[in-house]
Amino acid sequence: MTEHSVRFNAGIILFIIICFSMRVFPQRYPDPQVDSLIESGIHELINQDYAGAKNTFNSLDRNFPSLPAGKIFIAAADIAKSIDYSENISGSTFGDRLSDAQQKARTLLEKNPDNVWYRYFLALAEGYISYYDALNGSWLSAFSKGLGAVSDFNACLKLKPDFYDAYTAVGTYRYWRSRKTSFLNWLPFVGNDEEEGIKDLKLAIDHKTYHRYIAMNSLLWIYIDQKKYRDAKAIAEKALKDYPDSRQFKWGLARAYEGIDLGKSILIYSDILNSYKSIKGINRCNEITLMHIIAQIYNRSGEKEKALNECNEILSITDLTEYEKDKLDSRLDRVKQLKNELVEELSK
Repeated sequence: MTEHSVRFNAGIILFIIICFSMRVFPQRYPDPQVDSLIESGIHELINQDYAGAKNTFNSLDRNFPSLPAGKIFIAAADIAKSIDYSENISGSTFGDRLSDAQQKARTLLEKNPDNVWYRYFLALAEGYISYYDALNGSWLSAFSKGLGAVSDFNACLKLKPDFYDAYTAVGTYRYWRSRKTSFLNWLPFVGNDEEEGIKDLKLAIDHKTYHRYIAMNSLLWIYIDQKKYRDAKAIAEKALKDYPDSRQFKWGLARAYEGIDLGKSILIYSDILNSYKSIKGINRCNEITLMHIIAQIYNRSGEKEKALNECNEILSITDLTEYEKDKLDSRLDRVKQLKNELVEELSK
């Protein structure tokens, strides 16, 4: 064996040892009780146990009232539930809770400006406030606060370059900012950060951060955007090994399969649809959305009769609430349009 090959193999072994060590000792909040509550609540969120997650995060807020973490993660639970159930976040409590968390983070930073966790909590609070403003149509405010959140996430990395939890937000922002402004890349000072954004997300995933699964979901949809369907499939399947009932990752897996195997995609979408049908008391927005997606895939795969049946089943639902009608207004128009096209094709 040559000297070069010995040095090369030794370097590879050292690299593997370092990477393994990082995975064994993931980044955690210094207080073990805070760490345990955050970790438990996040696991409950991914398992779609929203009541359990809110109880856990309320316990965090009660036991550690000076920290903003409890209120921030309670807001995260509200957001996760609203997305999964296609519900609006109503009332002033949500915004007030985040404003309180933001103020607590700022107070802590005034006393200890170099504490990376306090800076991180401020960034999270600002990020969720930005999301709330966007939901309420306050786009200018949402954009401004979103940029402020990204700035604070970057500040975390200046304080501690290996603070991997910050890479989830920074990586997502870098990719989509570049993706949506790619037409400006010819201008000076406007670069393409798509690959750097992907690298950031991989760092967050590899180092088992609190937001690792958010980073996985973000990277999954980036790969779908890039039409790298098999890469997206691999991420979704990896997440589903840990959380086999996650509708979030099943949805991403089904979308990935649209670029690989349409029949398999329909099976997964149908599984998600049945999951929603089993939940009592929620609106039918996601059910109808999934039925429409399935109809479109049947149409793409040449199964016109099945596509028409799906459209007819959607349009036979006559007891929609005003909320459901408002949410589904444009989609129902598209279902009618698809039905008319199918009827015309099948009548030839």
